[in-house]
Amino acid sequence: MSCFESSTFLKNPNVMNPHILQKACDKLGWKYTVYERELVVFNTNSNINLHGEYALKVIGNQVSYNNYYMKNGKELIANLQSQFYELSVVYARTTIIDAFENKGFNFKKNHDFVASSEEVDSFYMIGYSKNKKESEKRTAIKFTILKDGTIVSDSNYIPEDIHQLADEAMRQVDLSYGSERREGFEIKRKEIPTKYKHKAYCAVNSKIITKN
Repeated sequence: MSCFESSTFLKNPNVMNPHILQKACDKLGWKYTVYERELVVFNTNSNINLHGEYALKVIGNQVSYNNYYMKNGKELIANLQSQFYELSVVYARTTIIDAFENKGFNFKKNHDFVASSEEVDSFYMIGYSKNKKESEKRTAIKFTILKDGTIVSDSNYIPEDIHQLADEAMRQVDLSYGSERREGFEIKRKEIPTKYKHKAYCAVNSKIITKN
């Protein structure tokens, strides 16, 4: 996590954190069963008949999808895709909140957000610096979730101690997503405002530096 940065998390469809997946399924009312290290998920939407087949299963953190519906026409495929999008959005939201709350951040609703066909959710994770010399203690990191579960983060100035906690939370999001963001691609730097040129901020390699 860097100061003045926009970052995109593209989910690897073959990787899921079982704990996060269970919480997402619970929120959606999806049925699942756990067999030791294997988590099997069933779609309970009444409009979709999988004829007793599972929707997906996770062993460790590796996902396999049931290809039964591939034999049953485009309509069933479209219905299942819609359901997986819904699961991906809840998975994304749960991933972010869990990762940041574990580092002491608090959730804040984005009251200005209006959902669209592409952007379906948005909120902030709020952190407070404990550095007595820091004049701007409050940090708000904005997250927007796209319809397929893609996460887009946006940050401005972040105090050094909060920066380190945000780094750890973002690494957990990467692990839960099976993602690896790249500088200049998924990670985009914003211009640093003049008033922050002499405060702590991040270099391209994400290390904290200070200009005096």
